[in-house]
Amino acid sequence: MTRLSPRNALRRAAGLLAAAELLAVVPLAGAAAPARADEPPVFTLGGPAETGLHPYRAGGGPKPSRLGITVTAPSGEEGTGFAGRFTLTFDLSGVAGVADVAFDGAASGAETSDGGASGAGASGGGAAPDCEVTGAKAVCVGTGVRPGTHPVAVLVVTAAAGGERGDSGTITVTGEAEGAAFTPFTTRVTVGGPDLVMEELPFRTELVPGDRQQAPITFANRGAGDAEGVLLTLRYTRGLDIPQRYSNCRYSEDDPGPSGVGRTTALCTVEGAFEAGEAYTLATPLTIEATERAYRDTFLYRIEEAGPPRPAPAAFERGDGAVLRAVPVTGPQNRAAGRTADPTPHDNQREADFRTENTADFAAYGDRVSGARGATVTADVGFRNVGPAWIGHLRSGEDVAVVDFTVPRGASVVAKPDRCRAVTAAGEYREDQRSPAPRYLCPTSPAVHDGEGLDLPFALRIEEVLIGAEGEVTVRAPSARNPALPFDPAPANNTARLVLNAGDDGDGGPSTPPTSNPGPDASPSGAPTTSAPGGGAAGASGGSDSGTGSGHGGGLASTGSDALTVAGAAAVALTAGLALVAAARRRTGRHS
Repeated sequence: MTRLSPRNALRRAAGLLAAAELLAVVPLAGAAAPARADEPPVFTLGGPAETGLHPYRAGGGPKPSRLGITVTAPSGEEGTGFAGRFTLTFDLSGVAGVADVAFDGAASGAETSDGGASGAGASGGGAAPDCEVTGAKAVCVGTGVRPGTHPVAVLVVTAAAGGERGDSGTITVTGEAEGAAFTPFTTRVTVGGPDLVMEELPFRTELVPGDRQQAPITFANRGAGDAEGVLLTLRYTRGLDIPQRYSNCRYSEDDPGPSGVGRTTALCTVEGAFEAGEAYTLATPLTIEATERAYRDTFLYRIEEAGPPRPAPAAFERGDGAVLRAVPVTGPQNRAAGRTADPTPHDNQREADFRTENTADFAAYGDRVSGARGATVTADVGFRNVGPAWIGHLRSGEDVAVVDFTVPRGASVVAKPDRCRAVTAAGEYREDQRSPAPRYLCPTSPAVHDGEGLDLPFALRIEEVLIGAEGEVTVRAPSARNPALPFDPAPANNTARLVLNAGDDGDGGPSTPPTSNPGPDASPSGAPTTSAPGGGAAGASGGSDSGTGSGHGGGLASTGSDALTVAGAAAVALTAGLALVAAARRRTGRHS
């Protein structure tokens, strides 16, 4: 019995994880069925319908292929995932004498297809499962399945010694868990199948908005069998565009929400017989364009065998243009492709990174609110990316910026957006996150789209009525030591003010979010999310910290003339009352 520990597999190269991400775009075994509230969730196991294996090389040892198994859990309103333990059972009896199977990260030290140490396993969105192989059966135990489609296991499959080309067999995966059900999945492995390899294109990567260049996608079949049709996947980020929309391609734009990058994905099914040892290119090259919102963008292009027809996901729409076709490459390029060294699975996919000379203006906005002593008011602050570029830290995953909010004197925070954390007046770490703090840092996600930003509602308690007390709202880089935003050409509008109980001449700076023209795909406002430092909602209302909503001034708390009358001497009460009325009129006019 061999003990395998794919937990060690999380060091895997990014290529396999990117391939698994593409599998999540189209669950090959179908989508998970939504569960009713009174029924256990049903998860769907999936993966490629068929995997080709390199023929066994006498004296040269086996050359492995990788077979990724996924699990799809209902998402959205239909499901919230699963936190318990689950068991996957792999029936390997169908490939006896045809293939040898191990798991990625195996202690057996099988050579990986990229020539390096085997790396990263998969998790299904929870902890990576542990697997044991005993004879013709393997068992993997894991914990937690998140909504959506995620890799759950990676099998390393090699042709068995003594096998012949054309040998074929199946592997069946079943699952079980207390409180959940799994739909089984069967995949086929065949010795001597096709192996498609994507050639890398020599793109110009330093661009300016409006630049266009051709992308003559070229691939080769370096396997031992022909491919009946291919699936070309194109995936590009928000700042890029491919103007053509082919009729044999299905297109989808990812949710451009607060943490989404906003990629476009095209799945193109190209018919034909793609012979072993031959190279092919598109009959008409694609056009890649850097749009006016380009800044740091990526373009992924992948080739794989089409396999059986797949149901089109609901989010994908078919293009209405010409048919995308691939034709043989003639001359030395084709002959060289057929004689290149043995392929690797990672060669199915290439990525290019582009840097476009562009800017994005991050403009902060403040607010003006009023209230009597003891009242709770809502102040809406934040920033907008006025554009023209979107900003995304795709490789590092780091936050693009942070909103730095200093609370005005005379007020205390009783409820804050969930994304914000309390710090000291100097901006240092503060362990206490429940009681009011003098300052708050609110990070963005790794992507901030043009026309979007952060709307941050803070519920403030008026502890002392100080006419014109000011707090500061600044959008800056995440590092306080280097606060400048390198892409922002107008740093003067990175700071705004929150003014409490302003007099007639009070000025809180921009009291509404800056506007821009985000285009037809701008997402609507999200729902408000606040949390009270003391554990309750504390009367916070309005606004959204989703990064997609439109900002507005906070509601004016009811003060009451009697409360002002008994607040102090008549002259003081009259002065404060006039100031509050004036502020309320200005604020009401702004909201109307």
